[in-house]
Order: sequence, then structure tokens, then C-alpha cells
Amino acid sequence: MKVTVARNAGFCFGVKRATDELEGALLGRSGKERIYTLGTLIHNETYNKWLAEQGAMVTDISQIPEIARSACEQSPVTVFVRAHGIPVEHETVLKGLAEENQYFKYRDCTCPFVKKIHRIASENSRPENFFILLGSASHPEVVGIMSYFAYDKAVVADAEELERLLRDKLLVECAQKVPILAAQTTQNLSEWKKSQEILKKLYTNALIFDTICSVTESRQTETQSLSSECDCMIVIGGRESSNTAKLYSICKESCPQTFWIEKPEELCGCNLITSAHTKVGIAAGASTPSSVIQEVYKTMSEMNENFAELFDATEIKTLNTGDTVVGTVTSVTDAELYLDLGAQVTGLIKAEQITDDASVKLTEAYKPGDQIEAFVIRVSDIEGFAELSKKRVDSDKNWQKIVAAAESGEVLCGKVVEVVRGGVSVSVDANRVFVPASQTGVPKDESLDTIKGKEVSLKVIEIKGKKAVGSIRIVEREEKRAREAAFWAAIEEGKVFTGPVKSMTAYGAFIDLGGVDGMVHKSELSWKPISTPASVLEVGQVVEVFVKSFDAEKKRISLGYKKECDNPWYVFTSKYAVGDTASVKIVNMMPFAAFAEIVEGVDGLIHISQIAQQRIGKPADVLEIGQVVDAKITAIDEENHKVSLSIRALLDEAQAAAEAMTEEAVEASEAVDAE
Repeated sequence: MKVTVARNAGFCFGVKRATDELEGALLGRSGKERIYTLGTLIHNETYNKWLAEQGAMVTDISQIPEIARSACEQSPVTVFVRAHGIPVEHETVLKGLAEENQYFKYRDCTCPFVKKIHRIASENSRPENFFILLGSASHPEVVGIMSYFAYDKAVVADAEELERLLRDKLLVECAQKVPILAAQTTQNLSEWKKSQEILKKLYTNALIFDTICSVTESRQTETQSLSSECDCMIVIGGRESSNTAKLYSICKESCPQTFWIEKPEELCGCNLITSAHTKVGIAAGASTPSSVIQEVYKTMSEMNENFAELFDATEIKTLNTGDTVVGTVTSVTDAELYLDLGAQVTGLIKAEQITDDASVKLTEAYKPGDQIEAFVIRVSDIEGFAELSKKRVDSDKNWQKIVAAAESGEVLCGKVVEVVRGGVSVSVDANRVFVPASQTGVPKDESLDTIKGKEVSLKVIEIKGKKAVGSIRIVEREEKRAREAAFWAAIEEGKVFTGPVKSMTAYGAFIDLGGVDGMVHKSELSWKPISTPASVLEVGQVVEVFVKSFDAEKKRISLGYKKECDNPWYVFTSKYAVGDTASVKIVNMMPFAAFAEIVEGVDGLIHISQIAQQRIGKPADVLEIGQVVDAKITAIDEENHKVSLSIRALLDEAQAAAEAMTEEAVEASEAVDAE
């Protein structure tokens, strides 16, 4: 087995600069000086643990003000900014605190390549520009970069997402803006090239800044070349490292037998002894210390030297189709798992042979070192793989649970995975339960596709050999009864509910109160007379109602909708009193009086004798329907909700005032003449 280490493996310039500066500070510190890193310095768990052992503490921006206040001559503080950089607002906080307290300092270890993108974003931060960054939106480097651009901006993960952004947003919403494209320093080169081509096709005025680190570019190119020549690749780096993830992706395309490890101890799970690898390559992310790379190389070299001895000492199992085996996970992707079976072949379990749930991400559910029991579907000595099924083993184990549930009436949970002839198939603990259409709870006129992909509860109602028949409807009916019982136990007059209008009739509207319907009579919908409930509500509208009365035995509920604060009489009495003047609209006339609307829903009567100062034959001689006039409120009958108005009263008052002014003017004139 020939082992080759990529020339550009390990710490890049920016990371080396940051680690050297921090290690120097730890070595040279004196007294009770405290040293912190704002976030982890680099994405490598092993190295960060070593830093912690040396006394470097990790903190975040929320704790910085308190740490700064505690800095003093006896216990000064130095904060190191990580190589990935920080948001501009965090840097402002650090700078301000350093100016306030001479014993609090910070040292910016941001990679120069990242700083360059900060400057690009800041210098082009103008309303007429749209800044686009190719990268991982949640990555600390990207979060920091985006903070330097104050206007329209977006992060895209790949060229496909960039094309959607350009067509769906920029060409429509921001057509007048100039697109600016840059990339995270560790971005995949092929995606970067595709992205540039897409942008250039759609825009002639775009600004493109090639910001991928030159070391990253060389590292990816070299890794791609090395992986195409090897039958096994080892990629070393932290699980949170963006550039390590991209190296792993590049290797996986050329070399299926690619393993991602963080430390040498994980090599034992990579199946290197029992697989006949002749050429193995080692690549490492930018945050991987050279000491770790050297230890991995040393371990593999020792394995190579002792391979014959180890091979003879290892009991090689023979696998046959139909066997059940236990293997150790050596590598995980979202499409498949690789297992060490202690045999001459590597175990392979595809995602569809692990679970029926397409939403499950294998990289989150499994990790190297996990033990998995699986059924052997096929063995290929030529390809060096044994195809396995975890679902088959799970199905056999869980079948007895389904049989027991049929006897006990236990409610099971599963996912509707397929619409089949006469019903649906539900996956329950890796077994299929058939639910007839009549037991799905889906109305006859609706398609069974409406429940496909949904999580459901069911009861097993029949076992036929190795087949189970279930019912979703039984569970729904039992749950409905339970909800209704709880509802009637808790209902009381005055209780408020919010629910949708379920249906309407000529006399009222039915409201869904949560599985139980109540009715609002049309007289309770509005303070003014209405012809039908549809003039106030519509089906599906969500409304707030309250219980006026109920009969639990007959399952009837009478609801109220209109509120006292909306009562026209309440509105009127809260605004007007006897003696007040109101602008009213004439709405009707009789031979003896006119009726005028004071507020919506409240009319007042103006007797014919109160319309004019002189005698008139009928109200229509002076007034018109729709005319707005001022009238004085002369009486309010609270019991019968009646109001008396007078136009004449205001005319008399105006006349009296005019006569009084005339008398004063005459008296004043006589006084002048006398003088």
C-alpha cells in the first residue's frame, strides 16, 4: 500500500498566521493575563482542545463587555479574533472597549484574504449595487463578510441557486441594480466558474471579484488529481470546516472509497486493513495541524509494514446472501453508509434500505463507529461490496410489535408511503400496514393522494399471515370522541372561542369551536337588522364568538357575536347628551315628523313643530331625504332607546343671540349720542 500526502495539506497561510500569533501570546504571557478567542480560532476540534489546555478561553460577543469591564492592571485581557473574521459591528464593539480600558486589548487574526473581501464589500456598499456571495450562509466567514454591505445582498450556495436568484429577483425586483459577485475564500472552484459564466450571460455590467484563496485553489486542484489516481483517500479536518467538506466532496467524485476523519484514532474504522487498497492518498483541510497529518501518515505506514502479519491474524468472515451481520460504520454520506464487516468486502447500505422517510439525513442520524445490524442482499467479490438492508432486519424485529398491537388495541404511528389499489400503505417500524380506503378517513369524493407522505395514527384491526390491515378512521373517531368529551366538560357561559365559519343558513351561521359546532343566530350577528348571515360573514372566515347558552344533552350551543361596545345606542350615549348639538341626516319623513340618523343605527325624531320657527304644512316643505342639518338633542329615552331632536331650538337660540347683539348695538349708539 503506497501512501501519498498532498503537498498543500494542512494549515494555510491565514490559519498559520493566526495560530502562530496566539501560540506566541500563550507562551509569552505573564502573571494573571487572560487570553480569549472570539469564537473558536479555527475549525479543528483537536487543535482547539489543545488551546484550551494551554489556557486560551473561548467566548462570544455577548460576554465581551463584561470581560472588558473586569480587565485591570493585575489581570489584563487580550481577545484574539478568529481567522474567519467577525461582523463589522462586533469589531466596533471591540474597538470601543479597547479605547475605554487600557487593560483590555484585542488582536485581529482575520485571514488577509478574508480582509480583502471585507474591503470589497465595504467599498461597493451603495444603494445602486446588489452584493452576491457564493458560499455557505451560516459559515462565520460569510456572516462577517455580509455585514460589510449595507444594502440589497444575498448568499448563494451554488451556481444553480445563483441562477434562480438572478432570474427570480434581480431581473424583476432589482433590474436597475449592478450585481457584484464574490466568493467565500474556500469555495469550490467548479461552482465558482459556473457562477461566473451564468452572471456574464445575464449581465454585461456585473462586477466580479475572484476572491478564492490561491492556496485553496491549489489545494483543490491537487486533491482532485491525487484522488483520481488513488483507490482510497483519507481527508483530515474538522467536521465544521468548510474547506475540508469541499475537499471530501472533490475526492468522493473521483474515489468512492473516501473517508473523512478528524484525528488519527478514527483510522481504525476506515476498513484499511481488510480492503485491498494499493494506493492511498491523504488530503487535509486548512485548519488541520501538521502534527495530526504526520501522525496519520505514521499510523498508516505502520499499518502498511505490518499488513501481512495483521492479515494473517485477522479472522476473515465469509458472507452469503441472506446472512444477518453486524458492522461498524466507517463512512457516512446522505446517500449511503459504508460498514466494516470484518470480511473481504465492504458493507454498503443505501438510504432507501435504511428508512422510508426521505427527510432523514444520514449524516445527522449516523456517525463513524456506530454498530448496525443488517441483512445481506447481495455479495460482489469483484466489486468488493456487499449490499445490505437495515430495513429488512428492523422489519423482522418489529413485526412482533405489530402483532402485539393488534391484540392489545395499541395505537401505532406511521407514514403513508404509497397509494395502492383499494387503499394506502403505511410504513410502521419498517413494516407495511395496509389501510383500506374506507378506513383512511378520506371522504369518498377526495383522492387518497391527499394523505400521501403524512404521519398518521392507526390501529391494527386484522393480521393475515405476514400482512397487517389497519384503520386510521377508528383512531380519528376515538380522538374526536375524546375531544368532544373534554370540550363539553369545560364549556361554560361567557367562554370565548375563535374558529372558522363552517356553514350558513337563512337564520344563522355555524362556527367550528374545535370539533364541536355552535350557532350564531342572525339577530346576534349585527346590531341593525340583516336579511341573511351572508351580509356579515362568509364561509371560512375566522371569528371570535362567546357562549350565550348551551344544552350538553342535546349537544346544542347558542353563540353571541356582536359586542356591546359596537352597540349603536352605546356609541350614541357615549358621544352625546341632552342639550348637545349634532349633525344629522334626514332618512325618512311622515306627515307629522321627520326622522334623522344621528349615528349609524340610531335615529332621532324631529316633530313638525320643531322643524321651523313658522308653521309649516308638512316636513317635506322644508326638508329633503339625505339632507344634513344641525339639530339639538332635547330628550333621550334610555328605556325605549328614543331620541327627540329640534332644529327650531337652534334657530330660536340664534335669533335670540342676534336680537341681543342688536340691543347692545343700539344701547351703545345711544350712549355715544348722549356724549
